[in-house]
Amino acid sequence: MTQEELIRRFSDTPARQGRAIFSMLFILTNKLQTLFDSRIPDMTLKQFMLLSLLHQAEEPQTLTQLGDLLGCSRQNVKKLAQGLQSRGFVTVMRNPGDPRAVLLETTGKADRFFSEDFRMYQEQLGSLFSVYTPEELAQLYELLSRMFAGIDCLGAQADSGKQAPASKTAIG
Repeated sequence: MTQEELIRRFSDTPARQGRAIFSMLFILTNKLQTLFDSRIPDMTLKQFMLLSLLHQAEEPQTLTQLGDLLGCSRQNVKKLAQGLQSRGFVTVMRNPGDPRAVLLETTGKADRFFSEDFRMYQEQLGSLFSVYTPEELAQLYELLSRMFAGIDCLGAQADSGKQAPASKTAIG
């Protein structure tokens, strides 16, 4: 089956479209990770995303804060950070205000990466989104931003012990 067949097969009802979107997000994530892992020589895409979040932060961030932003556990962030630390992109330190908390901060090497090498990745992202008009891109941004609310709703259901509806959540 091709991607086009998959899209066509699940385009007839909103329920099937929802299941297809869920599957497409998973597939797109895998494809993007494969592409960028092969193009960024010093880090994986996940490490790049962590480094990018740290670069945008105005102060050092805890593993927990970064895990919340990335949607993963602090242990996963710690593992990603260890790889970045070994390559000189981040510094790992104890939080002086809370010795139990670990802080991450970018280094001069990370700053140079974003000021010099990052342009190439920005161009690649430009290619990725070149298939959209500015209006479509704004709409996609809005829709994906709203998906966070849906994920929060799903998480709240799980936290309260409620089960999601018994419908299939993936193509199948």
